[in-house]
Amino acid sequence: MTTFQAIDDKNECIGIYSDGNMHFDNIPTNLTRTWRYSGSITDPAVRYASILSGGKTLEECCPESLIGELQAVQRKMNAYVKSFKIAKVNLNEHCIFDMIPLDFLMQFCEIKNKITEHVFEAYEEPPNYVHLNGVQKLLHKIKYQNLKLNAEDCREIMVSSTHRTKLKTLIKNAPTIDYNMFGTVTGRLTTNPDSFPVLTMKKEYRKIVKPINDLFISLDYNGAEIRTLLSLCGQSQPKEDVHMWNIHNIFEDSEMSREAAKLAFFAWLYNPDSNEIRTSVYDKEKILDKYYVDGYINTPYGRKIEVDQRKALNYLIQSTTADRVLEKAVKVDKMLEGKRSFISIIIHDEIVIDYCDEERNLIAEIKKEFEGDYLSNVRGGKNLYDLSELKI
Repeated sequence: MTTFQAIDDKNECIGIYSDGNMHFDNIPTNLTRTWRYSGSITDPAVRYASILSGGKTLEECCPESLIGELQAVQRKMNAYVKSFKIAKVNLNEHCIFDMIPLDFLMQFCEIKNKITEHVFEAYEEPPNYVHLNGVQKLLHKIKYQNLKLNAEDCREIMVSSTHRTKLKTLIKNAPTIDYNMFGTVTGRLTTNPDSFPVLTMKKEYRKIVKPINDLFISLDYNGAEIRTLLSLCGQSQPKEDVHMWNIHNIFEDSEMSREAAKLAFFAWLYNPDSNEIRTSVYDKEKILDKYYVDGYINTPYGRKIEVDQRKALNYLIQSTTADRVLEKAVKVDKMLEGKRSFISIIIHDEIVIDYCDEERNLIAEIKKEFEGDYLSNVRGGKNLYDLSELKI
């Protein structure tokens, strides 16, 4: 087995370090283990130490005997990166091996190789490795897709000087989304510090995000967490809005509004002391008996999460929903290989496709794949904020 490091993680920057040598043209074919996925080396046989470690940093995984060496090369690398920022050099537009001396890169890659080998010796492969591997490759692809950002049609937001300043900063500084799939214990995505803050910015700011193709198509689940709860209970999925289904089948109150039903259900669901709803359809005790053991929830997607019992159901539902969305996003991405349309953004239980109208015949098929046995909402629009319901 050959341990290696890609010198740069961009698809077009092809260069690897292995066995004490740099390779730029004749890339070895027996590469098997590395720290993290790189778009330039896509062999499915390669295994990734960062997944085995559960998203830990190099320093967190580093053996004591190598800490000093690692810290020395990290300080030097950080100094290079800082100098590029001061010089306003965008590293996304350059291959790092064209910017940094090769002898230092060899030194840096060698210590990464040693830590990678240590991880493979010390850590077991998690049961959800294949799932996480697919997710990391999709998120890497999204990282290098530039967003189209502009303030056209944002006049009502730009009236405020505070909003104007914020939007100008967003447009100027962060044209890409850099997700962190290890940012939460449940698997719900976060974004890294230099990313476009799509998950945390004000919703109305999404108006500056425009499609590169013809429009955005958004798919999200109708009552995602409730449908996950039904799935965990082994119940079939309603073919209608799940909140309306609850009104007729759980609350049995035709006068109840959808919003009231939604509020009442979630107040019961995430309050372990509530007995407001008594039904065999949603059996919280049965679910916890199955998935919560000795202080850990064990999700259907292979995650083992330590949590106290009062929060266990919340974590189980949130984690299972997050992993289902990511699993479906990976499958939709494969459907779009070779197409102009592509997955642009993932926001919790929603995936957003930058959609080419010439490929409109794909939408029904994508919707079917995304839904499975759930029910989804499909919306479209010319920016990420103004999305209207589409009937597919």
